[in-house]
Amino acid sequence: MMNLAMQAPASIPIAFLLLILTVSSSSASNPRLLRLPASVSDKYLTKDEKWFNQTLDHFSPYDHRQFGQRYYEYLDEFRAPDGPIFLRICGESACNGIANDYIKESLNVKRNKSNIDNPWFVFGVSYAGALSAWFRLKFPHLTCGSLASSAVVLAVYNFTEFDKQIGESAGPECKSVLQEITSLVDQRLGSNEKAVKTLFNATELKNDGDFLYFLADAAVTAFQYGNPDKLCNPLIEAKKAGEDLVEAYAKYVKEYYGGSLGVGVETYDQQHLKKTTLTDNSADRLWWFQVCTEVAYFQVAPSNDRSKIIFTNGSQDPWRHASKQTSSPEMPSYIITCHNCGHGTDLRGCPQSPLVPEGDAKNCSSPDAVNKVRQKIIEHIDLWLSQCQGSGRSSISIVALRGNDIPISYLVYIVYRCKSWILADAPVVPQL
Repeated sequence: MMNLAMQAPASIPIAFLLLILTVSSSSASNPRLLRLPASVSDKYLTKDEKWFNQTLDHFSPYDHRQFGQRYYEYLDEFRAPDGPIFLRICGESACNGIANDYIKESLNVKRNKSNIDNPWFVFGVSYAGALSAWFRLKFPHLTCGSLASSAVVLAVYNFTEFDKQIGESAGPECKSVLQEITSLVDQRLGSNEKAVKTLFNATELKNDGDFLYFLADAAVTAFQYGNPDKLCNPLIEAKKAGEDLVEAYAKYVKEYYGGSLGVGVETYDQQHLKKTTLTDNSADRLWWFQVCTEVAYFQVAPSNDRSKIIFTNGSQDPWRHASKQTSSPEMPSYIITCHNCGHGTDLRGCPQSPLVPEGDAKNCSSPDAVNKVRQKIIEHIDLWLSQCQGSGRSSISIVALRGNDIPISYLVYIVYRCKSWILADAPVVPQL
């Protein structure tokens, strides 16, 4: 974000009242915690701290405890009495002052010492961006608007999209190298744990899970903060040169993640997170608590899709939104689109009733749409059964040729029989 105080035209009166939302400072941030790295610059518009008494529990009318909360204000460009006030929320990170470079420093602001009639505009990045959006939604009468930059407003249960995006952002070549590094690190942990942790200057991480999370975050940082070349270029070059990939990655982790960003290994140590004494790294502990309990940002690895499952849904079926509607290589998904394509159309046809549960595809407004998906089903079944030893492929091939000429229920019955010969002594008729 540009320096609003320095870049604003002289005709626009502005004021900054900046508030810290945490009581401890942090030298760097954990990328999976969504925080921006702290500024390494000593150039501040002001470092003059101000304090007020903040309510500890805003939800209880009986809890009157308070704590001291810090903020900063910059008034040099402000034209009294009716100038707009820009409130920049610092979020879960601590701030040391109002920096010249707003791209590198999270700042936080709250209305204070000002006429309530002044127009307010709220800013925030990442988690603070979410706070700025929520503030605007809850108190529209107090603000003119909000800039919610990269605002993480959604609580995502089973947050697998995070890691999937890393794979997409890395691209095929870099992703492949990272996957190879992961495999190599796993192998070396099993054969010589001390040596591999020493290579990354991470011997204090006794728990292998903590260590692997540290390595994963180091890679994430490059993409989250717009430095993919810092990671991918040297790794791809090392791969082409036949160099040790784990050593190449360790060099990146130590020089960029630990060096340039100043991320401390100890913040990944479970034992460190159990300590309640306030230190320079307490902000990490507090944020982990939020991630794992309140805001549901904890990232988990995508599940293994290699399950060979075909998902089908009718376009008019309201239940399809509770099903899988996006395809993946081993879990294809098809939407049968027509005016009366409802629940189970591929198996039951159209329309359905208690007396005729199977229906008839000919009664669907677009029989071709149904038969097209049925043919896809046959192709997948034919392929997957051919990959099983003794799958009875010839029987399925006959069905595939006649798939559009027979009721789908009989098709499934024949397919099921072919498969049941592999799994059981006698075929089992499925309940359709």
